[in-house]
Amino acid sequence: MGAKLGGNLGLGDDDLAETHEINVTPFIDVMLVLLIIFMVAAPLATVDVGVNLPASTATPPPRPDKPIFVTVKPDLSLAVGEDIVPRDTFIGALDTATGGKKADPVFLRADKTVNYGDLMEVMNLLRNAGYLKIALVGLDARQN
Repeated sequence: MGAKLGGNLGLGDDDLAETHEINVTPFIDVMLVLLIIFMVAAPLATVDVGVNLPASTATPPPRPDKPIFVTVKPDLSLAVGEDIVPRDTFIGALDTATGGKKADPVFLRADKTVNYGDLMEVMNLLRNAGYLKIALVGLDARQN
């Protein structure tokens, strides 16, 4: 009987054969990560939205016994309580009305015709004076 001296040079079934297919698993992983990023980022991109605010129908919180009202009139004059005061003495009159208690809320109300910028100027005056609890007053639009 003859002995075989050579190795297997044939193209038979080999466990280490090359496959010519694309591995799509990393591609799917990248796509899922991008999908999550876009799902999170898309709502943040829609910030500039026009708004027509409705009247509030919520039950207002209880008022203090003697609330301090600051009123901005249509001619932009200011009133503390029922007294009209000039802007240069406004903070002094407010300090007198509150008794120097800057932690108490100040109720700010303004006429419909007052410009938003003018109302913000009054709010800045209040904040610069140390009155940080400012409540805006509006009409009650709840249906009874």
